Amino acid sequence: MSLKQQIKELAARNAGEIVNIRRHIHANPELSYQEYNTAKYVAEQLKAIGITPREGVAETGLTAVIEGRNPESKVLALRADMDALPILEANNVEYKSKNEGVMHACGHDAHTSSLLGSAKILHELKDQFEGSVKLIFQPGEEKNPGGASLMIKDGALKDPAPGCIFGQHVMPLIPVGKVGFREGMYMASCDEIYLTVKGKGGHGAVPELTVDPVLIASHIIVALQQIISRNASPKTPTVLSFGKVIANGATNIIPDEVNIAGTFRAMDEEWRADAHKKITTMAENIATAMGGSCYVEISKGYPFLVNNPEVTRQARASAEEFLGKENVVDLELWMGAEDFAYYTHEVPACFYRLGTRNEARGITSYVHTPTFDIDEDALEIGAGMMAWIALSKLHNM
Repeated sequence: MSLKQQIKELAARNAGEIVNIRRHIHANPELSYQEYNTAKYVAEQLKAIGITPREGVAETGLTAVIEGRNPESKVLALRADMDALPILEANNVEYKSKNEGVMHACGHDAHTSSLLGSAKILHELKDQFEGSVKLIFQPGEEKNPGGASLMIKDGALKDPAPGCIFGQHVMPLIPVGKVGFREGMYMASCDEIYLTVKGKGGHGAVPELTVDPVLIASHIIVALQQIISRNASPKTPTVLSFGKVIANGATNIIPDEVNIAGTFRAMDEEWRADAHKKITTMAENIATAMGGSCYVEISKGYPFLVNNPEVTRQARASAEEFLGKENVVDLELWMGAEDFAYYTHEVPACFYRLGTRNEARGITSYVHTPTFDIDEDALEIGAGMMAWIALSKLHNM
């Protein structure tokens, strides 16, 4: 029996267990950097397979190594994230979140269970491959500074150091049974923008006695879009969006202060740094010119995510072998952000998408929504394909 067929059979045999693991994690979600019970559960699952994890990496993360023949000859890494989101789940399912207001609405439960499934397959086949596979289960993908950055600082990419790394993420826009790849630049950097506009409040009937921060804030929000339309190169994808504006006055009360929060996304580090300066200067100067002030805070988040062309090309070829060419699709440039990007700036990497959509079953909700769910048939595919990609790459390293 070929290695590919063995992997498919092991994935099918373990599918029920992978689903149960996913449902347990889904029902017991934990927020970013609070994944203590999830990490403990993952460690128990690894030990049950026969794999000894290194626990407490970046506090709530863990790593493990599956050694094949000549384990030090070559190494690659597979990564999953474990944190959930502060969302109240609206799904009526038996594995619904037990932690009210916390939900696995981005599929990290699927990522973790799939990687545990891959680990079981790779452990059973360790006598049939050369080299080692490093498993990385990380915290905090959803919150700055990004758990990946903390895992790297705590040595997740050392002892042994992988020659490349793979990450898998669910995609509700792609039907179950299909996967997606993109070479080169794929996802944007992501920064949080916080503006505090201060003026002088007062009665709305006597605006001449006030310095209206609401009016100042309005001018700033509109003017900052000029940075995108007239300062960013049309060849460089850039987004500046404000989603939160708080002016806590009333119909006849002009407040003293307005708070604004938004996001800035780009795919060029030099332009990113320049844009930060332009945002700060423009916001401050507009406020000053109108008699008020503006304090600008920019929380720098994840860098852009770039898929190594050669590693991604090889992974895509492996996926076509495993699933059939017709089930491998091209991904478009995506202005979303993902802290896997940190790994892509350290070692050659491939971040790809796993289809989870099933319109016939009504599984169509997007990530970060209260009704997000996956077609669990994707878990068998995800576990098997990640194992196959890993072993195919080790063979070619």
